[in-house]
Amino acid sequence: MPGNKKSFNIGKWAFTIKKPKKAITPRKEKTEELPPIVEEIKEAKELRKKRAPGRKNGLGKWLLPGKKPVKKAPEKKKAVLPEAKPVIKKETVKPVTIKEKAVEKQVKEEYAIESNEVMVTVSIERKPEDFVWNYVLHLPVYGVGTKVLLENLKNILIADQAIQPEKMLDPKFLETLRTRFSEKATKLIEKEVPSITEEDKRILVGLLLQEMLGLGRMEFLLNDPGIEEIVVNSSKEPLWVYHKKIGWLVTNVWIEDEKQIHNYASIIARRIGKQITFLAPLLDAHLITGDRVNATLFPISSQGNTITIRKFRRDPWTVTDFINNGTVNSKIMALVWMAMQYELNIVISGGTASGKTSLLNVCMPFIQPNHRIITMEETRELSLPPYLHWVPLTTREPNIEGKGEVSLYDLLVNSLRMRPDRMVLGEVRRAKEVEVLFEGMHTGHSAYTTVHANTALETILRLVNPPINVPINMLESVHLNLVMYRNRRTGQRRLFEVAEFIPEKREVEQRIRPNVLFRWNPATDTIVQREPPTRVWDELLLVTGAPDRELKKELLEKEMILNWMVKKNITGVHKVGKLMAEYYLNPERILSLAKSNKGFE
Repeated sequence: MPGNKKSFNIGKWAFTIKKPKKAITPRKEKTEELPPIVEEIKEAKELRKKRAPGRKNGLGKWLLPGKKPVKKAPEKKKAVLPEAKPVIKKETVKPVTIKEKAVEKQVKEEYAIESNEVMVTVSIERKPEDFVWNYVLHLPVYGVGTKVLLENLKNILIADQAIQPEKMLDPKFLETLRTRFSEKATKLIEKEVPSITEEDKRILVGLLLQEMLGLGRMEFLLNDPGIEEIVVNSSKEPLWVYHKKIGWLVTNVWIEDEKQIHNYASIIARRIGKQITFLAPLLDAHLITGDRVNATLFPISSQGNTITIRKFRRDPWTVTDFINNGTVNSKIMALVWMAMQYELNIVISGGTASGKTSLLNVCMPFIQPNHRIITMEETRELSLPPYLHWVPLTTREPNIEGKGEVSLYDLLVNSLRMRPDRMVLGEVRRAKEVEVLFEGMHTGHSAYTTVHANTALETILRLVNPPINVPINMLESVHLNLVMYRNRRTGQRRLFEVAEFIPEKREVEQRIRPNVLFRWNPATDTIVQREPPTRVWDELLLVTGAPDRELKKELLEKEMILNWMVKKNITGVHKVGKLMAEYYLNPERILSLAKSNKGFE
């Protein structure tokens, strides 16, 4: 191999040197630059079909077992500058702790209420995300076993008692039934759970009575004296309440479904002899306690079934309460007292929820106890003391066949045959009712009613124009007009105006003009006298036959008695009624007590 040998001579010697063979190093193939072999692709496809173990590399190519994936050259990372961190001052930002979260909830008021011997706590509170204040009822919590026990007890009690439907109309029977159920439920609970404590037993019995004879959890709301209105809009949202101090509040009380709302409305209706069905989906009723109820059914109320309960005080307002809270003053009420004593006719006006019916109820004890009083209402709201000769009448809606209706007009016509001394109509709305009422005034019956109007002038316009449309010559029989007002910002109720109706005649035209005697001044929150009474005073002089001096003396004595009642805090419809009855029997004794500033027993 000539390429591998080298010859040379040194003197006589000849030499040949073989060159060593170079080790051939196989060149490394750059796998990433070469395409895959066709045979390998075919084998990979076959293995994939047979679900042979294999895996994909980062390029999405299948590799045979034993083949190593080709590694990509690492990409050079770009240098990223560190982000600038915001500087936070420690004194401006504080870590939020659990305690600080609890403080975020504002609690406006907390108090306790009781219903069926079950005491619960109420808190009026608001969280930052809430738009209105919440009325939170802290109800007792019990487990599934207790619920099953209550349901079983309910079924046993219902099975044991055979109750006739007509008896449910009697409030006294309901009280007897409540006592009977309470005793029976107590014995059953003691038998089922012998180790139960007295407090837990009392709570379970109370909850059971609420479900069986009441309106469930709404009973707690009905027993809260601070609530004026309870509203169920549907089962999709919680109940709302109107609080005397705060206004509308959303509660944490829910009704589980529309069927239950319908059931509650039916219970209320049956207890006063009415019904609410899909054919008659509107209900105007009242509870046994006197609270007014309105209910509607779906689809008349498109969101769901509704119930609205207007609560009335368990102890009705009295003249002492109205003077104490600034709604009226003693001077005005002394004039109203004289007008009612001597049988002048009075109309009370005002807007919605302004206190018209409350003022009418306050004035009723001024009537002599030997006068026969007939009251006519669509929904029973008036509550008079037991010392009065009182016959309450209420309307009735027709049945499904359209029969059996008793309207206010029917009651008015019938009341004229009952030898009334005083006629009281809850509210006038239609012409034929007003016509009968004013006809009663003209025939010598003293009458009182309420109407929706905001001023004395507006009252006249409302009465003489459609739909009421009273003839002007009949409106002359109204002597006094008391106008109530409710401040929507503060919720305060005030007697806004006291006016007398003055008839005037210009040639052939006849009209009625209001003479405003007193008006409320909102700047000072006082009721200021504007004019002395003229027509009312002339009527009092005429019907009494007394000289002017004696009437003025009697007016001052009545004002003194009212101030004495306020000082001695003589409240309560029964106590005030008893005092008024005593005054008509023995006025010297009441005057003596008032002058000497002694108490009334």
